[in-house]
Amino acid sequence: MPEFLSNISSLAVFLAIAAIGFVFLLVSLVLGDVFDNFGVDASPDGGANGHAFLDSRVISVFVTSFGGFGAIGIQMGLGIVPSSVLGLVGGVVLGGVVSLFGRFLHKQQSSSSVSTAQLIGRTAQVIVSITPGTLGQVSCRIGEERVEKLARSKDNQEIKAGAIVLVEEIAGDSLIVSPYTDA
Repeated sequence: MPEFLSNISSLAVFLAIAAIGFVFLLVSLVLGDVFDNFGVDASPDGGANGHAFLDSRVISVFVTSFGGFGAIGIQMGLGIVPSSVLGLVGGVVLGGVVSLFGRFLHKQQSSSSVSTAQLIGRTAQVIVSITPGTLGQVSCRIGEERVEKLARSKDNQEIKAGAIVLVEEIAGDSLIVSPYTDA
C-alpha cells in the first residue's frame, strides 16, 4: 500500500465522502436530476409516479449523510464498521425523508392546461358578440380556470354579448355554439 494512503485517517475518509456527496447535491440542485440530463433511469419503477426513488438528489443526500454520520461515529470513538453502519442508517433515513418529500411535492403539482374537448357540452358566456358569418368570443369556466375561445354560431345567427350559449362542437381553433335554453 502506498505510504500516503496509510497516513489517511478514517475521519478524513468519511469527511471526504460527505464533501463529495455535498458537491453532488449542489450540482443536482442547480441542474436538476443529473441522471435525467444524461438519459440514465436510476429508478427501479422507472419513475412512473413522476419522482424516481433513486434520483440524484436522494443519492447525494444519502452519500452526504453517510459521510457525515460516519465522521460523527469516528469522533464518538466508534470503530470503522460501527461508524459505517451508523452512516448507512443515517443515509437511509435522510435519503428516505428526501425521497418522501419529493414524492409529496410531485403529487401536489397540478396541470392547468384545459383541453378544448373538455368544453363540449358546457355552457359559456358570449363576451364578444357573434354575428352571422363572423367569429365572436366566449368565456367558460372549468373548475377554477377561465377559458376564452373564439366561437361562431351553429345556425349562423346573431348572439349578443352577455348571452349564455352551449358549446356544441369544435371546429379547428374555434367553438361552434348555440343559444342555451334551460329545458
